[in-house]
Amino acid sequence: MSRSSPTQSARWILPAIILLAFSLGTLYAIYTPDWQAPDEPAHYNYVKYLATVHRFPVLKAGDYPAEYLEEIKAARFPPELSIDPLRYEFHQPPLYYLLAVPVYQVFRGDLLPLRMLSVVIGALLLLVIQWTVQALVPDRPFVALGATAFAAFLPMHLAMTAAANNDILAELLLTLLLLLSIRYLRLNRGTADPRQEVQLLILMGITTGLCFVTKSAIYVGLPIGLLAIALKKLCLERGSEAGTSGPGPVKAGVVYLLPAFALGLPWWLRNIALYGQGDFLGLNRHAEVVVGQLRTAEFIAERGAAQLIRDFLLTSFRSFWGQFGWMGVLLDERLYLALAILSALALIGFGLLALRIWRRRDAFPAWQWAAGAILGFSGALTLAGYLWYNVQFLQHQGRYLFIALMPISLAAALGWREALRREHTWLLVSLVLVGTAVLALAGLLSKWLLAMLLVTALALAIRRFLPRQWDPVIQACPYLLLIVLDLASLFFFVVPQLAR
Repeated sequence: MSRSSPTQSARWILPAIILLAFSLGTLYAIYTPDWQAPDEPAHYNYVKYLATVHRFPVLKAGDYPAEYLEEIKAARFPPELSIDPLRYEFHQPPLYYLLAVPVYQVFRGDLLPLRMLSVVIGALLLLVIQWTVQALVPDRPFVALGATAFAAFLPMHLAMTAAANNDILAELLLTLLLLLSIRYLRLNRGTADPRQEVQLLILMGITTGLCFVTKSAIYVGLPIGLLAIALKKLCLERGSEAGTSGPGPVKAGVVYLLPAFALGLPWWLRNIALYGQGDFLGLNRHAEVVVGQLRTAEFIAERGAAQLIRDFLLTSFRSFWGQFGWMGVLLDERLYLALAILSALALIGFGLLALRIWRRRDAFPAWQWAAGAILGFSGALTLAGYLWYNVQFLQHQGRYLFIALMPISLAAALGWREALRREHTWLLVSLVLVGTAVLALAGLLSKWLLAMLLVTALALAIRRFLPRQWDPVIQACPYLLLIVLDLASLFFFVVPQLAR
């Protein structure tokens, strides 16, 4: 096989992934009953307000009618119960809603075209994920394809991509900022045109500013951009004698921050004028308005911290992979067990890879370590934000972690790729069998889990004896399973359980 074969294969696999994800997203958009995606009515009402009133909405008391929301959800959003009172997203930054207004007007408020707008943005997200991983590991095209496929076929993410909300645009912009940050770190100061560095800093600043006016959850973009500048100026270029014409750390920071704050400042000043000094995001007003939303302190007082931790871990896991509707549509428990095994394989594989990389750490350029630090920092900030939100409100929704979808997808792709290497076969088989024994001794081994673990061990053992020509198919197996799960989730769980 020639050296160019992997790259040539990647050229047709990527369009196939995006086309299939677009098709699956379209199915979810069509067959998911109206309003049966988290907060979709409130996001729709924001678009409707902009399109009809022609000014930005103001979040007020009464915009979160908790009892009515529970009533309309329980009744599965019948036509006789209006969604108009659900306006609790009126504090959100405006960019997604401004983009959605023309679609609303052209199609006269029909929900499906708004959902399809999200599907289109989701396809763009997949393309940017591919570019980002390629920028990080340009000589590993199938790693980039794996990360893209994970993001494309993750069932819960696919469902959220097919809903009217600002989440997918937020993910796109933050991933774009990661791409620009990695390209910025890769610039060779000794050979690159200084104007190219300034252009990248301006683009990073504009993207960060767009994050500011899209969703508060992606304000993590600001420290990510600043960290990229600090790593480049204080670590990668420290002691370098070449190319001193580039901007220094202070000037680079100013070039980055100016466009970012220029885009965000008008919205912040507007919020301060409306909601009071210090509430530049409208989050304090939101906390006042969402009366009736269960708070974490109330849950602990009623059921205890141990139950909170158990529910947090279990529900976060399920709702990351697939817990649909308004968290009311669960998959079969056996599917969650299978996903737990896949997750464990990814974690083990990623650990093995991290160990192998550390042993060969001198073989990797400094910019690549810096880029890896940026991705890790992005994931850590998102996890910290998720934990902090759950300290205040009972919101065990794993979909909130999709803000870090890019590093999560890369970690999953790397983990599965490493775990399925033939040289790790007997180690993985041993770990699966040891894990089975530990679960049995702890009394946590159901008959279905036992069967799945034994099948996993057997499949890994068989994999060792398959010819090397089969390796690409074996590496693709986790993603093929996700595609099957996507279809099963929609037609065996979402549609039957949510149909009126």
